[in-house]
Amino acid sequence: MAQDSKIEWTEMTWNPVTGCTKISPGCDNCYAERFAERFRGVPGHPYEEGFDLTLRPHRLEQPLTVKQPKTIFVNSMSDLFHKEVPFDYVDQVFDTMEKADWHVFQVLTKRSSRMRDYVNKRYRNKFVPTHIWLGTSVEDGRRKSRAKHLSQIRNAIRFLSVEPLIGPIGEIDLTSIDWVIVGGESGPGFREMKEEWVAEVHRQCEEQGAIFFFKQWGGFRPKSNGREFLKQEWNGSPVPDRFNPTYKQAEAA
Repeated sequence: MAQDSKIEWTEMTWNPVTGCTKISPGCDNCYAERFAERFRGVPGHPYEEGFDLTLRPHRLEQPLTVKQPKTIFVNSMSDLFHKEVPFDYVDQVFDTMEKADWHVFQVLTKRSSRMRDYVNKRYRNKFVPTHIWLGTSVEDGRRKSRAKHLSQIRNAIRFLSVEPLIGPIGEIDLTSIDWVIVGGESGPGFREMKEEWVAEVHRQCEEQGAIFFFKQWGGFRPKSNGREFLKQEWNGSPVPDRFNPTYKQAEAA
């Protein structure tokens, strides 16, 4: 597990699966693929197979060894609901998350209908545990159906990753969404994010009661253009102040 993640909206990453395949334009400049492919063919390296989809069963129980409560992004280097990840393996990932209930787990997918169907079946007679947050990526107005799929999951804390935001979202129903993360693309070939696109999402969060988190403007490097929107940082979370730097400093004191 990666300790002290540099991703602003989480604290650790856990990758019981690595590798993926592209599904929409938001994947075009995938940072995870770019990182993994640097090591393709390096004997003994975890990414010797590059970004090929790979199950990592030896990592399944890693969160159980971390005793201090953490916020954990599940599969930062893959998609748990990729069609080639068997549901019996997804079961094992969820089993671990249920056992390690002192952590908060953030499950993010672009395969939103597959996640909806799996979760509604697994929890058809009970609530989704509140420490398991379920999210989907919406990079432009043509992917809003993913948000609809997410809203159809029963009794869950739901979040949207509007990153990389590569086009206007338009009007979107956020009434069942708890948290919205917005960010621009970074790295070689990054696509510029326009301020009016961010403002459009922010306005709807304010109007519909979704918590707004602004990750970055993006650029060649993630921090090239800073994190301020409307002259301030936005670090909201379903756990109040969880990602506020001042709060983190006080927690560590």
